Amino acid sequence: MRILITGGAGFIGSHLCERFLKEGHSVTAIDNLLTGRLSNIDPLFKNPRFTFIKQDVTNFIHVPGKVDAILHFASPASPVDYAKYPIPTLKVGALGTHKALGLAKEKGAIFMLASTSEVYGDPDVSPQPESYWGRVNPIGPRGVYDEAKRFAEAMTMAYHRYHGLQVRIVRIFNTFGERMRTEDGRAVPNFIMQSLQGKPITIYGDGSQTRSLCYVSDLVEGLARLLKSKINSPVNIGNPDEMTIKEIAETIKRLTGSKSKIVYKPLPVDDPKQRRPDITLAQKKLGWNPRVSAQDGLKRTIAYFRSLL
Repeated sequence: MRILITGGAGFIGSHLCERFLKEGHSVTAIDNLLTGRLSNIDPLFKNPRFTFIKQDVTNFIHVPGKVDAILHFASPASPVDYAKYPIPTLKVGALGTHKALGLAKEKGAIFMLASTSEVYGDPDVSPQPESYWGRVNPIGPRGVYDEAKRFAEAMTMAYHRYHGLQVRIVRIFNTFGERMRTEDGRAVPNFIMQSLQGKPITIYGDGSQTRSLCYVSDLVEGLARLLKSKINSPVNIGNPDEMTIKEIAETIKRLTGSKSKIVYKPLPVDDPKQRRPDITLAQKKLGWNPRVSAQDGLKRTIAYFRSLL
């Protein structure tokens, strides 16, 4: 296959490029490097089946020749990023998705959308199944990301229903691992960097809010299986093992051997109190289950961040 990955120089996108090249496919990565990094894909340039295009997918996407699958992973993905780039976040979710869907229609390609657990907002249902419609504040500071992804899902399903396009929608839950940026702003990289540098570990709120951490290799396996499936409706991919933010911070502090103190700061507006995926659909239809424990994944991720210092 020839696979096109938007956001291919990003954290998840670069792992997908690597995975599909190992499977023998040709991969074209597109990225404007707003939050992606060339260092993430630098080793791939030696592979003759890999090409990179620096381009903003909200403007246009032109790729000559056949394309079998388009994986749309271009988007800022952390609260720090979409607070800094609110309008580009909305544009890549709306205009970028439209451009990528148009190319998929032109090429007769399968289209995969990287959606997010954030479409569920601050949920009043746990765990969150795909049938849950969510509880999102469209005008809050997180709305630029949440609503961009909700619009992207609606546009993707419209292309499926109206044009008969084969689509895959993955709702990604909290994922971590190598190639996350040190300044990413999400809990895991924040806690790791603060622990390694001996700085205070900052918890927002009282630390009782929960997250479910999925190691990146497990996510990529789920995405590869979803791409090969025939499921056109959304599918949750994430690890249902739920941890409080305080537990995550304490685990990272212990694994790094840090003497950093844990400090508490006010909870940001609309920060979700609970995040846990219902992965029944992925288990039944894809035969997928996460295999890497949070502790093992954190050990690997800490080693990666330590190598950057």
